[in-house]
Amino acid sequence: MRVVLAEDLFLLRDGLVRLLQAHGFEIAAAVESGPELAAALAELDPDVAVVDVRLPPTHTDEGLQCALDARRKRPGLPVLVLSQHVEQLYARELLADGTGGVGYLLKDRVFDAEQFVDAVRRVAAGGTAMDPQVIQQLLARRSGDDRPLARLTPREREVLELMAQGRSNAAIAGKLVVTERAIAKHTANIFAKLGLEVSDDDNRRVLAVLAYLDHGR
Repeated sequence: MRVVLAEDLFLLRDGLVRLLQAHGFEIAAAVESGPELAAALAELDPDVAVVDVRLPPTHTDEGLQCALDARRKRPGLPVLVLSQHVEQLYARELLADGTGGVGYLLKDRVFDAEQFVDAVRRVAAGGTAMDPQVIQQLLARRSGDDRPLARLTPREREVLELMAQGRSNAAIAGKLVVTERAIAKHTANIFAKLGLEVSDDDNRRVLAVLAYLDHGR
């Protein structure tokens, strides 16, 4: 699996290169600026891009904008964005086209090698990997009594958070130490209360839930 990596801090970039290589990824390019990232994505056609939001020369959202532009040119290009802080706008922009193959992780997650590598693989396969803190903030912003979200039980909200992170029913069941049948029931209730169509496609259901939670902000 070929990866284009963009990170301006040398030590972190070098560490990510070594980590990904140790787990069988091929590093097609490891760059430190927006222009280098744009060129690498255009020329190398990677299987997945792992991109820091803030890159030179602007140090604003250069990395994100390069990734979004590359996805417009190659719809569905898998992109995992890394950020120092939760920026809900970035998550919304990534999810806007609804095609999947996107992820948004805080840089702190990089220090959990297993979680980070799993996120890269999930995104490369066309799935979704959203940071739990992003999901919690989206849920918090949609938790008023006049919202359908308020009708969810505490357990259903817990399942929704895990679902939105990209976890399958089996993974959620393992996390909560319950049966898959119980999770399937909770999932059906969640979709019914949110007015969303039930889907067995993990990526579609995650995008649908996130689109609902993010709508109208």
